[in-house]
Amino acid sequence: MATHVIYKLGPFTLPKFASERHVRVYLPTERPEKSPLPTLYIFDGQNIFHDDPSMAGGWYLHHAAHDLHAEGKPAPVIVGIDHGGVDRIHELSPFAYDDCRGEADHLIDWVVEELAPRIQREFAVRTDVAGTAIGGSSMGGLAALYAHFRRPDVFGAALCMSPSLWFADRRIYGRLAELPRPQTSRIYVDAGAHEGDMLADAARLVEQLAAAGYGDDELMWRPDPYGAHSELHWRKRAPEALEWLFSEGMAATTCTAA
Repeated sequence: MATHVIYKLGPFTLPKFASERHVRVYLPTERPEKSPLPTLYIFDGQNIFHDDPSMAGGWYLHHAAHDLHAEGKPAPVIVGIDHGGVDRIHELSPFAYDDCRGEADHLIDWVVEELAPRIQREFAVRTDVAGTAIGGSSMGGLAALYAHFRRPDVFGAALCMSPSLWFADRRIYGRLAELPRPQTSRIYVDAGAHEGDMLADAARLVEQLAAAGYGDDELMWRPDPYGAHSELHWRKRAPEALEWLFSEGMAATTCTAA
């Protein structure tokens, strides 16, 4: 049986946020590698690994990364960023809306300016755009999509599971249309048929990205006819998502359009 070591860093104090939080890091192998590994920064770190401390069960994303590495396939170092509890919605929303403060910009800035440099100092990870991804589910999936377009100089890929595209009257579609297409870009999108309007919203996003020129090498769309809005279903889809997102083609996926 494999031994999985998850490093718990922090607690961190984030500018603009009241609550401290930890960051959890998993390496798909503890053995020295010939070259640095890619990195996946992912929101809602409490839910990414084990059932505890998740409120509804963990993704066991470390198992998926370990299995990829054991098969000789590219596997990322996973950096789970804990959410701020009662402030989670505020932190993950790109938009101020009703009672939501829309503070995702502050969280993304902290990841880029403070967290990523520390991870790069302490772990053998790639520092290039093509080797750095950001991800999440639900509101985390929305935040990851936004972060990829807002900071394409840092994040070359986005993992968006059941993204909450409906939030703030679906403003994300218009915001993406305003932002330049990232030069380096791979986007994974999924949603389940048992998630209300999320499946239709995700399909709309995929259509928008395809119209912007995304092809099969840059965009993976996985509608799940049995999927519900839960960690259990994200856990089931995670192995395929990681394998595609970090496939060998990741390093070469660069848009040449002006």
